Amino acid sequence: MTGTTRRAQILDSLRNSTVPISGSTLARQFSVSRQIIVQDIAIIRAAGYDILSTTKGYLLKQQTVHTRVLKFTHNEEQMHDALTTIVDLGGWILDLFIYHEIYGKLNAELSIRSRRDIKQFIAQYESDSDGIITTLTSVDHYHTIGADSVATLDLIEQTLRTNHLIL
Repeated sequence: MTGTTRRAQILDSLRNSTVPISGSTLARQFSVSRQIIVQDIAIIRAAGYDILSTTKGYLLKQQTVHTRVLKFTHNEEQMHDALTTIVDLGGWILDLFIYHEIYGKLNAELSIRSRRDIKQFIAQYESDSDGIITTLTSVDHYHTIGADSVATLDLIEQTLRTNHLIL
């Protein structure tokens, strides 16, 4: 087993555990020394995962994500403003969906978290030769917005409402 594979499996073990897992337990599970586990945990932390070291072992700190569905109505020019308002205030756009009279709820995952993501989405939007994205987003539509706190969601919603970007 490669180190990369082992670290991915360690991370999966931590994600699936609600109690700390000791370094010795992980070492036995992966047939390596405890020192290798300590190094693996350091590498996983360096990749951005918040792993707590407790007296009983390692625990992955689960980030609390708060979500809110907002109804949008905007033209093409306002789309960039709406998306940048959300990410600049600390939120992210999880998806876009509409309610179709025949097909019901039509949903597309977006996962827009940065201005770079917005740029890529708008480039895709502008190159949509079939006009599918344009058709969906030019009508009233919904986005699920994620943030790390309810206060951030409140600020995002208030700012979008003030700028007449949501209904």
